[in-house]
Amino acid sequence: MEPTTPSQTVGPYLHIGLPWPDGPYALREGAPGGVWLRGTVTDGAGAPVPDALIETWQADPEGRFDHPDDPRGAVRRDGFRGFGRCPTDDEGRWAVYTLKPGPVPGPAGSAASAGPSGPSGRPVLQAPHIDVSVFARGMLHRTVTRVYFPDEEEANGRDPVLSSIAAPQERATLVASATEDGYRFDIRLQGEGETVFFDI
Repeated sequence: MEPTTPSQTVGPYLHIGLPWPDGPYALREGAPGGVWLRGTVTDGAGAPVPDALIETWQADPEGRFDHPDDPRGAVRRDGFRGFGRCPTDDEGRWAVYTLKPGPVPGPAGSAASAGPSGPSGRPVLQAPHIDVSVFARGMLHRTVTRVYFPDEEEANGRDPVLSSIAAPQERATLVASATEDGYRFDIRLQGEGETVFFDI
């Protein structure tokens, strides 16, 4: 009997098989209302990761998805794709041009879903956020995190996912900072100040 083939980590080849025609433009380049979400990916020693790949997926400003799995029905917004993909450069930097999303219903079957209501009798919503996947060398699987926004403090305080993280310093790793043309969100893969990642 042949021995089991060992698991392989994600290597530099990932850039060959994962081209995305629109690249970092989740929103059509130059479209009004767009913001840049920029950041740097660093490893456990704080060194930049020059060959990572960042993917983003999000709702539009009304909290709707152009996807058949949206229980409210898919909604298409002109020039907006909801998905971006950007490799890091030699300094570990990445950037995605997009729209700031709106709030979305909570996970199905949870107390935050669109059906059950909160103390006020209104459905509980997730705060505006962007889902982020990170692919990089030395990793067997992608890591998944979220970007929340600093100007949504009240919504962030009610968000069921963000609220499930007990330590304030860990929650802070999921909140972007404002910049002149959008937001900054740095990703630390390991070590002190490690970004919170989710097991999905």
